[in-house]
Amino acid sequence: MTWVLIVDDEDMIRENLKVYLEDEGLQAAAFAAVGPALAWLRAGHACPVCIMDMRLPDMDGNSAIRTLHRLYPDMAFLIHTGSSSYSLPEDLRAMGLDEGRVFRKPLNDMAPLAALAGHLAARNACL
Repeated sequence: MTWVLIVDDEDMIRENLKVYLEDEGLQAAAFAAVGPALAWLRAGHACPVCIMDMRLPDMDGNSAIRTLHRLYPDMAFLIHTGSSSYSLPEDLRAMGLDEGRVFRKPLNDMAPLAALAGHLAARNACL
């Protein structure tokens, strides 16, 4: 099985997404902040894809993606945000993110997010 990392400080959203991904055959590690997610990765867990919220208690999502990309350059990212005004910074676009990787909360259907996470996880697990 392939891991997906979820970083979202909203308990219900984080846990619902984790359960949904697991129902789709993926393993999911879910954290409310960037610090614990980094500790999990540094403990040796390989994770080819991360679903990142933008508003977090210890670091904003853009900065978290930059940090994770620097440490784990093969990791792919999806953005899951409640901000209707969120716009991708140019440096994140240069990392391969585009509007197709930005999902707005609340999601009426988690299937597109889960399908893309599974696709990216399978593709990046082979790198």
